[in-house]
Amino acid sequence: MRISILCVMALCHSLAAATPWTAADVFTTRMEAKTFTSTGTNPGKVEYLIYLPKAYPTNSAARWPLMLYLHGAGERSDNVFGVTWHGPPKLVRQGHDFPMIIVAPLCPPKQWWNDMKLLRLLDGVEKEYRVNTNRVYLSGMSMGGSGTWSLGLKHAERFAAIAPICGSGNPAFLKKLDSEQTDAIKSLHIWAFHGAKDPTIPVTVSERMIGALKELGCTNVLFTKYPNADHDSWTITYNNASFYHWFLKYQRKP
Repeated sequence: MRISILCVMALCHSLAAATPWTAADVFTTRMEAKTFTSTGTNPGKVEYLIYLPKAYPTNSAARWPLMLYLHGAGERSDNVFGVTWHGPPKLVRQGHDFPMIIVAPLCPPKQWWNDMKLLRLLDGVEKEYRVNTNRVYLSGMSMGGSGTWSLGLKHAERFAAIAPICGSGNPAFLKKLDSEQTDAIKSLHIWAFHGAKDPTIPVTVSERMIGALKELGCTNVLFTKYPNADHDSWTITYNNASFYHWFLKYQRKP
């Protein structure tokens, strides 16, 4: 199925300034709070919000693209609606529509993103909802950007494209791959973003990751460095309609 991305063009180019969410905002987001429970290795619960496109309920035959969004360290809490402070969930809270499912898990206080728990959450969502598993995307900011590098490269076969924003990756990981893992990463589309004046996670961290990927032989790699941005390189990125157009161009080979 070809899903129209015209509605992405409707994303405002001058969005309202960030404001704290309220109970009223929660009811207008069309993001439902859910809990996923996993067993076995790394058992536990993952609280998450899920957004379904407007047409999702009326088209029972459609399979939809999905974006897994990972928030930053500042949004770690016991309140799942706190993930609407930044990124695509914030835009949904402000009233914007997307032609894709958005899944936004919550990382509890003092914890970090766990690849296995995220994969199990993704498995559960793919079983419960009508997801086009060849068009699954991953993005995150700051701590979530680091989580995007980790999950996206270690399990590249699960994603069509990833976009880490001001995150920290591990170039040494790329030197330990077997041929199958290397091929999976080479087929992955990657677009990284970073502010040149970032005092929290230096831009050189992303530059080293991009260099290591190119050295590996990856050709589907883009890097945007904002010359005047500090750590907040996510607002300008997530507010750009071209960002979502880029994702929707790609699908993973079956």
